[in-house]
This record gives sequence, structure tokens and C-alpha cells, in this order.
Amino acid sequence: MDKRCTRVPHIIMPKKGTDLSKWAVIACDQYTSEPEYWQETERVVGTAPSTLRLTLPEVYLEEADVSARISTIHQTMQQYVADGTLYTLPAGFVLTERQSGGAHPRRGLVLAMDLEDYEYKAGSQSLIRPTEKTVEERIPPRLAVRRGASLELPHIMILIDDPERTVIEPLFDKKDSFETLYDTDLMQNGGHITGWFIPEGDETEAIQQHLEALCDRDAFNKKYGCTDAHALLPYAVGDGNHSVATAKAYWDEVKQELSEAERADHPARFVLVEVVNIHDESLIIEPIHRLLFNVDVDDLLDASVAYFAKHGCSAELAAAGTGKADEHTQVFPFISDKRCGDLIVKNAPYSLPLASLQA
Repeated sequence: MDKRCTRVPHIIMPKKGTDLSKWAVIACDQYTSEPEYWQETERVVGTAPSTLRLTLPEVYLEEADVSARISTIHQTMQQYVADGTLYTLPAGFVLTERQSGGAHPRRGLVLAMDLEDYEYKAGSQSLIRPTEKTVEERIPPRLAVRRGASLELPHIMILIDDPERTVIEPLFDKKDSFETLYDTDLMQNGGHITGWFIPEGDETEAIQQHLEALCDRDAFNKKYGCTDAHALLPYAVGDGNHSVATAKAYWDEVKQELSEAERADHPARFVLVEVVNIHDESLIIEPIHRLLFNVDVDDLLDASVAYFAKHGCSAELAAAGTGKADEHTQVFPFISDKRCGDLIVKNAPYSLPLASLQA
């Protein structure tokens, strides 16, 4: 198996002198229940060049004019290329550092990844895999934007498990030797971001070799206590999974019309991502609670116990705080307006508590 999932991209940037605080906007799937955020973004951007004009905020997906919005996006992409608003960098990576109010900045590396090494279907054993279930119903509206688009504006974070900090962190020791590509505040309390350009050459080759080392079978087995029967997982999609899934769906369409030679380096085969070390101090992984509306609490809890019993394990309801989790026991605290307690599941069908709860 070819373990080099990465490629050195040609990244497109706004021309010198562009107000980058207006150019950069948050990912399109944010603030979907707060249209006022996007209204304020419209006000801040005004008539300035902006990625706001190149994306479809999902808050507008249900609007009657969504088709017109998509058409305008495609036209604006072509306009920005034609009128010199954008220019293409030489091949290279971008080292990034974002300050967003926490104790530590997030440090990452922007590069391209091969969609032939990614699969979002259940049971996938590809080298690049999602960390959450892909909701395929979310792909078509994104695909509608991507078809006919001459530019790609992803918001994808790929996580690597690099406890020895061999890939990204050493680059910051020599960041002053790289060209500063951008250094700007981000709108609406988004913080500050800086990017340094790393041209294709010895440095990018060394980076890719360090990434390949994370795919080494012997090292992987030793790190995780696995055997060769387990699929390698060097790259996990930590954010933007549906952006990657959309890119994959589009590539699967495009490649049907291509020869083998054309498939080898077609632009649609690759997706731009930010690689981040899961050991980066800025990453704080917190639980995601499940909130259910319009259910009878007693019926729900009884049905939960029955569900687990049906799947070959035992479950019981106990007073809050009495459940103790171990390798054979999963504990789910619950609270409602009527009662609270612990749902205790022994020998659960899934090793991850989240998977048991979600199922």
C-alpha cells in the first residue's frame, strides 16, 4: 500500500493589499441557528473581496433563492480569478498558528491529501477516515456548490497522533526562515492567524517522510497494541468531515470520465486540509451531550434497558453517581425534569461508550 497520502499543493491567495480580516470568514456550517451572525458578517465585509462570496452559509440552505446563491458563488469565483483578486503560489505547504483566546495557539500545517486514501462508508479501512458518522443527506447541497466551482475553500482538520512531536512542532523553531504569508486579525472575535509559506523542496520532502513514519506498521502496532489484522489509522478527520465526504463524492463522479493517466494528478483528486497534532495543547476534547425532546422519560429509560438486553448485555438504572466505569462497564448519567440517575451497561456491544449511546 502506498503510504504517501499527502501532496504538495498550489495554494491560491488573495492579492497583496487585500484586507484579510474581511477576506477570511468562519466555516459555512457554523452559526446555523444564528442568522444574525451572518448578517453582521455581511455588514463587516461590505463590498470587499471575501470568502463570504465564495461559500454558502448553511443557515441559508432552506431559503428559496439557494440555487441563485450557488450560481452567484460560481460566477464570483471566476471573477476573482479573472480580475486578479487571486493569485497562485508556487507549490508548497503553509505553517499556521491561530490565537483564539485560549491559553495556547493552535498550530497546524496546510497541505493536500489524496481522496483515493479516504473513505467515509461504515467499515472503512482507508488510511484517512472520519471520526464521526457521515450523514449522507448533508452531502447533496454541498455537492451542488462544488459542481461548477473553480475554487475549493475547505475547512478540514486532519488529526495525527504524534506524541514525540516530529512533524509540526519542529517547524516553529525555524519559522523565521519562512516567508510570512499572512498575519491578520479575524472578524467577530475570531482571534488572530499567522501563516508561513514553506516552498516545495527538501523541507516539504522531510515533512512528508515524517508523516509516512506515522504509517509504519510495526510502529503503529507497538503504539496501539494492534496486530497486522487491524487497519492502519494515521489520519483522522477531526473537523470538516462532510467537506471531505463531499470532495470524495465529487471525485468519484469526475474520475469516471478520466483515463488512468488523467486520474493520477487531476485537481479534484486532492483536498486541502490542515494537519494538527492531537497532542497540541490548544485541543481540548470535551464530551458532547445528547439532548432529547418530546419523549416520555420513563419510557425512554425502559426502552434503553430493553435495547441493551436485546443486544446481549445487561443494563440497569441506578441512583446518580453510583455507577463506576471499568473495562466491562459503561455508565451514562442522565437528568430530566422528573428524575436523574445512572444508566449502567455491562459488556456493552461497542467498546466506545459514545457508540453504545448513539446506537
